[in-house]
Amino acid sequence: MTQDPDSGAADRTGGRPLLCEPYLLDPGPSSAYVVWHTEEPGTGQYVLLGAGVTGMTARQAVHAATVAADSGPDWRRFPAETHRLTRTREDADSRVPGRAFAAVTPRPVYRHLARLTGLAAGRTPYRVVSVDDRGRGTVTAAYSVAPAAPEDAGVRLLLTSDHQLKEMTPANLAKVAETVGFRLDGVLMAGDMVNVPDRASDWFDCGNGLAFFASMSGRAEHTIAGRTYRGAPLLPHTPLFPAIGNHEVMGRWSETDSLESQFTDPQPRQVAEAHRSEVNAAEMNAAEVDAAGPDGPAEDRLADRSWNVTTYEELFPYPRSAAGGPRWWSRTIGEVHLVTLFVATIWRPGVTSGRGRYSEGAATRADPTRWGHGQFIFEPVHRGSAQYRWLERELTSAQARRARFRVVMFHQPGHGLGENSSPPFTDPVPTVRRDPASGAVRSVEYAYPLAEDHILRDLEPLFSATGVHLVHNGHAHLWNRFRNPAGVNWLETSNVGNSYGAYDVSSGVSRTLPEDPDLVRQGDPGGLTPIVPTVAPLTGPSGAPLPYVASNDITVFTILDSAAGVVRSYRFDTRDPDSPVVLFDEFPLA
Repeated sequence: MTQDPDSGAADRTGGRPLLCEPYLLDPGPSSAYVVWHTEEPGTGQYVLLGAGVTGMTARQAVHAATVAADSGPDWRRFPAETHRLTRTREDADSRVPGRAFAAVTPRPVYRHLARLTGLAAGRTPYRVVSVDDRGRGTVTAAYSVAPAAPEDAGVRLLLTSDHQLKEMTPANLAKVAETVGFRLDGVLMAGDMVNVPDRASDWFDCGNGLAFFASMSGRAEHTIAGRTYRGAPLLPHTPLFPAIGNHEVMGRWSETDSLESQFTDPQPRQVAEAHRSEVNAAEMNAAEVDAAGPDGPAEDRLADRSWNVTTYEELFPYPRSAAGGPRWWSRTIGEVHLVTLFVATIWRPGVTSGRGRYSEGAATRADPTRWGHGQFIFEPVHRGSAQYRWLERELTSAQARRARFRVVMFHQPGHGLGENSSPPFTDPVPTVRRDPASGAVRSVEYAYPLAEDHILRDLEPLFSATGVHLVHNGHAHLWNRFRNPAGVNWLETSNVGNSYGAYDVSSGVSRTLPEDPDLVRQGDPGGLTPIVPTVAPLTGPSGAPLPYVASNDITVFTILDSAAGVVRSYRFDTRDPDSPVVLFDEFPLA
């Protein structure tokens, strides 16, 4: 008989805290992934699953994870696989409590991933036990996990994006939990979770209390108008379905430049490819190049000289597809068939002395190696691209056609009132002017033909033809929605933490843009009329209802309720902590 650890055995609790509470990924018909992170690999990482875990003391849980058999009364044990994240770092701009970094410094972060199998219908309690390098265990609270909902089941999904350590995010998520609970069927995150993806503290423990996983697990801490908000324990109970935004992409690698400057310094892959042979010749002989293959050292060097989403892919290895890996994929969540794409550009300022949306400034134009190449697209999605071909097959698949609702999620909007809805989503067209005598570069300018917008020209007709019910976007930090003539609903509900304004006739403001007929100063560049909220719209100075929410005080969240066949949006005014959450918009998906 195994000794009861509470009856005199040595206490092996008191291990180092986890970097974040566990989060759930990619549930299947009888399975799901549990993920957590630590700063050391530890000597053992486990999930205890079953009704029996709720009554365990910490000592009993450590005993069950490390000494007992792999199952017991009403519980089972699952070991995790451990992987060190390859690019997580900190720098002088990081805010880690009790620690300072004078320069760019690697920060060890270990991912522990356990696949739970044999899940029964409904929710099952689980706890994580992490045994550190000293052999002492850390035990989490009891959370719950469920398999994927059957295809005919109604589901509730949180639609969100653009958290980016913004001030209202913990309040926003706290109000989600108060209004609809935190045991949902999925969090659909349309990108931009943090600011600098390789900065570990943005994800885990930024000193401002606003780190991504802290807010999404109820461990944040931020005070507004005298009320402290901690977010909500969403991800320990609800699986995350993420999309890549521009803030999940890192630029060119450097050992010395700040993480922020590396983030803002990506280069198009085709530009890096043009120099690839020179790089290979300098660093590797021909035999080594041949041996490396497309995914070997040469490919790593190409990513270092262009851009990468490595940290994102290591944090969220699932869901994934055979064609796109974690970058684009599809899943059926109850009655909802979700298709997620990688649709994002590098964000550039409009007017700058260096790399800008519309030109290379004086600081960069003389040196082509310093060019930003405009607001270029990371992953092609135009007709004929690998991503488009996969999307076309996916939206016409039997599984997509069977679903009651078809939802497409990606970061950059096709229709919107925000500043970030211009320029068009297309490849920049460069014009380089040189001095006729010296050949020196006098100007580099970039144009974006509206007729060649890849979302409007290629994606939207496909959505219309295949009966997509909803397109969920982020990027502009506001709430607005549209409906095209084919009945496709477009929704951006990214006014989670702050806003950069809405450029609509009702706001009276216009985007600051160069003189160009392809750059739309006011309204939706895609030509649709924004829809005024159906229940309780905000009003402008004249008392007229506004077709948007763009505020640094009022935060918004949205719930897709497939059983009711509706999408509901709520707002909360953080200036009055005792004010109610207001349902301000509701529309049917059918």
